[in-house]
Amino acid sequence: MQTLKDSFGRTFPYIRLSITDVCNFKCGYCLPNGYQIDKSDNRKFLHLEEVRRLAKALSELGVNKIRLTGGEPTVRKDFFDIIKTIKENSGIKKTVITTNGYHLDKIANQIKESGLDGINISIDSLNRETFKIITGHDRLDEILRGIKVLQSLNFKNIKINAVLLKGINDSENDFNQWSNFIQVNKIDFRYIELMQTGDNLDYFKKYHISATKFTDYLNKNNWIIQTFGRDAGPAKNYLNPKFEGKFGVIAPYSKDFCKNCNRLRITAKGDLRLCLFGNTGINIRHLMQKDEQLDELKDLILKQLNFKKESHYLELGETGLTKNLSTTGG
Repeated sequence: MQTLKDSFGRTFPYIRLSITDVCNFKCGYCLPNGYQIDKSDNRKFLHLEEVRRLAKALSELGVNKIRLTGGEPTVRKDFFDIIKTIKENSGIKKTVITTNGYHLDKIANQIKESGLDGINISIDSLNRETFKIITGHDRLDEILRGIKVLQSLNFKNIKINAVLLKGINDSENDFNQWSNFIQVNKIDFRYIELMQTGDNLDYFKKYHISATKFTDYLNKNNWIIQTFGRDAGPAKNYLNPKFEGKFGVIAPYSKDFCKNCNRLRITAKGDLRLCLFGNTGINIRHLMQKDEQLDELKDLILKQLNFKKESHYLELGETGLTKNLSTTGG
């Protein structure tokens, strides 16, 4: 079988596939003014049959995990149809999603029934007011209710992400709140260091803080670092035998962050992105129109890997094509 491998010897068993740019939250670090339609690009989002063909091609290239992202993926009316077609027709072993948890309490049963293998939920604070300030929505309670429903249905793989923001959710009290939460919940919680994108420089300068603030807390409280799995994401995970859940840190400015990169991105309009912050992207959608194009589609994806760079060079202030995270699925 052909496999996705770049010129640095990295393999790519993991794809992040955005299915919409639309998001219904207004998070300060991503879409502070809410979702705005890009009038310069009137292409529609990938439709169901295109997703089916793409997933099959990726599976035949050795991809075993697809993460559906947005924007907010659950805003698509055919969201559960997309999961179904990937689960039933593609050969992909793991299908997971990243969501802001909007209406999670109402769709938790469908999520369980869909056969999804995992869910990452963005919750930037366990403090209701802070959550509201960051996201523009007073929805923390419905999200936490949704998590309880998933747990009652024995849904196993639940993770929570928060963007670490200086002076907003980075106090020892915030860390302790999450610590108390994962002590009794079998849920992994990860802080993501704020990343500079093409349109957030002022915000970045105001709120960026190194993830070492959180790792120092973990070291002080005797958390032990864990090793990576083959299709794991970029988080460094920390264990504590007294806790049900795990802590994690995603620190894109840390040394060698890109060395173990194992994932590629495809945007909601069919552009293959070799890196969240890269300058290289190519549209591959024209080869998702007929089943007979599968080999051509695979060839094009394979050839593109020759252009993948060794690093994202974020630490040099390079943000590539990424204007905001909703356009590439974060």
